Amino acid sequence: MTTHRDYEQLPQFTTIELVPLSSDPDEDFLHPVLEIFRPAPAVVEIKKPRLYLVPSTFGEEFDSDFAPQPTSASELPDIHPLILQFIHNTLEIWAGKRSSQQLQLMCHYKVFTQLQSSAGSLKEIGRVRKTRVTQPLDGVCEATVTVRFGDRLRVVAIRFEGLDGRWLCTCLRLI
Repeated sequence: MTTHRDYEQLPQFTTIELVPLSSDPDEDFLHPVLEIFRPAPAVVEIKKPRLYLVPSTFGEEFDSDFAPQPTSASELPDIHPLILQFIHNTLEIWAGKRSSQQLQLMCHYKVFTQLQSSAGSLKEIGRVRKTRVTQPLDGVCEATVTVRFGDRLRVVAIRFEGLDGRWLCTCLRLI
């Protein structure tokens, strides 16, 4: 015989939390029935880098409508092949084997003037050994290239800035 007191106590349910047992998260949910218990993937918001680039003007003053416009690196082509092609062309210009006009559109006019004045100043074309590329800010790329000239190692420092939808060399030094 049941009494009224037996019904006053509510049933208690325990919940089971599924914890992955292996390092592969998909391995534990291979069975179709277990698929409904798969935890939802965590949504990670990818922050878009902010463009802080202030273009190198070399003391020039521009009307605001005609000033160079900074461009984010995500909107520009990959910089690594560009740097390799640029340094090979530059080494050939310094050795007098190539015309400096071929790099005119890729350089700021001050850098291009320096490149023209040093054309033919080296006796041989250097061989590129190592390249190190860094991007300290969005739209700025700095590279150091180790070059062998005979028995001597030298370094070329290059800075590219994203301006007006293209990479523009704003510094080029042979150290």
